Amino acid sequence: MTNDDMQKALKVCYEKALDGLPISKSVSELGTHYLNKYPSKESAAKHLINAQTTTSGFLTSLGGLITLPVAVPANITSVLYIQLRMIASIAYIGGFNPSDDEVQTMAYLCLTGTAISDVIKGTGIKIGQKVAVNTLKKIPQTVITKINQKVGFRLLTRFGEKGAVNLIKLVPGVSGVIGGAIDFASTKIIAQKAYNIFIEGRVM
Repeated sequence: MTNDDMQKALKVCYEKALDGLPISKSVSELGTHYLNKYPSKESAAKHLINAQTTTSGFLTSLGGLITLPVAVPANITSVLYIQLRMIASIAYIGGFNPSDDEVQTMAYLCLTGTAISDVIKGTGIKIGQKVAVNTLKKIPQTVITKINQKVGFRLLTRFGEKGAVNLIKLVPGVSGVIGGAIDFASTKIIAQKAYNIFIEGRVM
């Protein structure tokens, strides 16, 4: 895989996440469901995260990813889709428009987990506790592009170190799904970063 491949995979997976798949809700539908069910955005986001970081949450979101037209293994695009759908839904619950470029970039940043601050600093942006989506609105598009590229490199490293087969092992016996177990720990970290940014309004 190249960084260009990863950039294309991120873009396609994010677009698919926004629109939803035949067997899964779109980001707005999922976000609205939790907002209607719980009394606050904080409660709604926490319950969504809990549901999406369990085995059943992953399995109900997987169908149809295998055919994504990108040069990235299907097991990797499946996880990218699931994680981006969760992040974008949290953004929606927080009152952001997931279709905005800056929200999309922050969603990508969430995928880097604990490395998010290092990625931002690597672009020359000075960050503090409250640096989030509004900060990206004030910086040039070229810097946003640079952030996206750095995220791509981080993800290439992440999948390269753990190996796609080891990272993405989905539950056996489920029709059309590759067998095994998934890296829930990293997904929970990603979810927490999304909560920090889109619900609490802070990066660190």
